[in-house]
Amino acid sequence: FHLSCVFRSVQVKRKTVVTHFDFLLSFGDDSLGSLPKHPRCPLTPSLSPRKRTTSQSKTEPPLLRTNKRTIYTAGRPPWYNVTGTTFKEAFVIGLCGGSASGKTTVANKIIEALDVPWVVLLSMDSFYKVLTKDEQELAAKNEYNFDHPEAFDFELLVTVLRKLKKGKSIKVPVYDFTSHCRRKEWKTVYGANVVIFEGILAFANKELLKLLDMKVFVDTDSDIRLVRRLKRDISDRGRDINGVIKQYNKFVKPSFEQYIEPTVQVADIVVPRGGENFVALDLIVQHVHSQLEKVCVNNRSALASAHQGQPLPKTLTLVDRWGPVSHPLNTDSALPQFIFYSKRLMRLLIEHALSFLPLKPVQVETPQGSIYEGKRLSGKRITGVSILRAGETMEQALMHVCKDIRLGKILIQTNHDTGEPELHYLRLPKDISEDYVILMDSTVSTGAAALMAVRVLLDHDVQEDKIFLLSLLMAEMGVHSVAYAFPKVRIITTAVDKKVNNEFHIIPGIGGCNFGDRYFGTDTPSDWTESD
Repeated sequence: FHLSCVFRSVQVKRKTVVTHFDFLLSFGDDSLGSLPKHPRCPLTPSLSPRKRTTSQSKTEPPLLRTNKRTIYTAGRPPWYNVTGTTFKEAFVIGLCGGSASGKTTVANKIIEALDVPWVVLLSMDSFYKVLTKDEQELAAKNEYNFDHPEAFDFELLVTVLRKLKKGKSIKVPVYDFTSHCRRKEWKTVYGANVVIFEGILAFANKELLKLLDMKVFVDTDSDIRLVRRLKRDISDRGRDINGVIKQYNKFVKPSFEQYIEPTVQVADIVVPRGGENFVALDLIVQHVHSQLEKVCVNNRSALASAHQGQPLPKTLTLVDRWGPVSHPLNTDSALPQFIFYSKRLMRLLIEHALSFLPLKPVQVETPQGSIYEGKRLSGKRITGVSILRAGETMEQALMHVCKDIRLGKILIQTNHDTGEPELHYLRLPKDISEDYVILMDSTVSTGAAALMAVRVLLDHDVQEDKIFLLSLLMAEMGVHSVAYAFPKVRIITTAVDKKVNNEFHIIPGIGGCNFGDRYFGTDTPSDWTESD
């Protein structure tokens, strides 16, 4: 059958306002030909209740949800070029509208329909100012105007949104509406292809408007907004009905008429009826898809053809302590011997890497009363970060050398359709920006995964000259790729081979196979078939 939608709109000062729409149904044999070519998640008419007592700012990657589990299905493709420089900024959608107009519902509907990885929802509610004692007393009596521009910390908001748009890691305050104060722990948000920023005064600041790529005004009838606000504030925020009505008449309604409603003039799209207007939401999703498809990148193929014939960089250090024999991992040894030699090399590699850290003299008094002249790290601390899964094999050696070291993990996998690395998961310690970071991966072939991992660390404000990339085996193109993009990163390995095969495995390397598969014993025997 054919399902076509006829929507009626009006032009208000060059802005499209979707007023209402009609569905036309017809049946025929060629119905599949009328379907849109771009795959998208359908917009469902079901509405989920809005329940919250703290501000919401969260990352929403594509998910498969079942009754018992949630499955992450997509990673973040490269957001930088072969020079390591961010080549595209996040697409920022601004949602503005009155209190309880359905902005969060619209935002969630857009996230569901976009079906793109790494979408971030940033709420303006997170950025209320810290109230003084007197202001808290007024708020408890419903005498404080939370809908006035002076109630928001626009300086912090602009700083956070600007960093998020540039791909940096940011910390978002969490506001408690019950106690009218910020919580001690802030939420870390990172990695956005699309940022959806919603708030009652999202269009009230000139600096904010410059950061918005699309401006959407959610227009909902005032009676509906009042009913929603009553239900939300009484059920979710512990207010009494008289206090809510008093606050609405004294502050909410006048502020809407004075500060919020006039900003509809700067909106690109006006959406009546909020989350129920599926035609308007579909138009927004189509536009965002078209903008995202304009920029594509193919780093891995570019890395494979770059820097050929160039001498090895000065930032590379080779650890060679086994004399005039072949590299221990090049031999076709059994699994126990392979693991033994791997662990030995990891320990040598890490101990050698620590010698490049800045040290300061320190005196230690022994139990016998003697003074020993030693060395201590001239910095705050060291953090180890492994690129999963093969890089995780080096963590034990690092912990044997550095007791109580903090560890982080980054999961990067290759997309088999595009051949590009994708960021699926990361867990980094707090305040890593002040640390020296030991970045560990067992092998580096083209350098695509290493580039992404270094870019992630830089986005978390780690200084480039404080990053040490450690790998047991590297290909020449991987060494050149990392050194070219990040010339201050020190690269330390035990061997550099010249070639990489079609599957991006180093040759001769460890026999043209994946290090993690061989180390963990998960490599497939040659006599197995695909069905096995």
